Amino acid sequence: MTESREALAWTLKSEHPDPAGYLTVRRRTYVQPDGKDSDWDILDGPRTVALVAFTEEGRGILVRQYRPGPGKVLAELPGGAIEPGEDVLHAAARELLEETGYRAGTTEVVMRTYLASYATHRRYAVLARDCRKIAEPTPDAEEFVDPFTLDQDAYTEHLLGGEYTDADVGLAGLVAAGLLVRRS
Repeated sequence: MTESREALAWTLKSEHPDPAGYLTVRRRTYVQPDGKDSDWDILDGPRTVALVAFTEEGRGILVRQYRPGPGKVLAELPGGAIEPGEDVLHAAARELLEETGYRAGTTEVVMRTYLASYATHRRYAVLARDCRKIAEPTPDAEEFVDPFTLDQDAYTEHLLGGEYTDADVGLAGLVAAGLLVRRS
């Protein structure tokens, strides 16, 4: 049985925002297709970008930083919030430079997705190649980062290991870079 999109759609009945740091949690009440009300907490935040970035020598660039959700220091993809009205690739270049001191030779958006099914937050994956160190990092006031590089095999292994917070972005970047091949 195939149902139309309209038959599956929920109708927003009410919404109550509750600011929570960088995000806002909105309590939305929907009327579902069966007529029953259903309450949902929706995360609302700014657009963000994360980069799968490689130096001119082909080394992957990461930043060690504390992540409050997991409660520990992780080796993360560089990235951050996209300012209102800012172009995605401009934001990617800015974040890469701020967090690592590297400037990319080329950048391309390789994926766009939502954070989760309960979020309005749009995220972008950018592949950056031929990055060159041109400065020391200048992170934001609440960012404490330690940039470093890994050879391509160790970088790929790290991204496939899932010990960072943007695993879907990492996978999209590896696919776009041609580093994931089917093994028999």
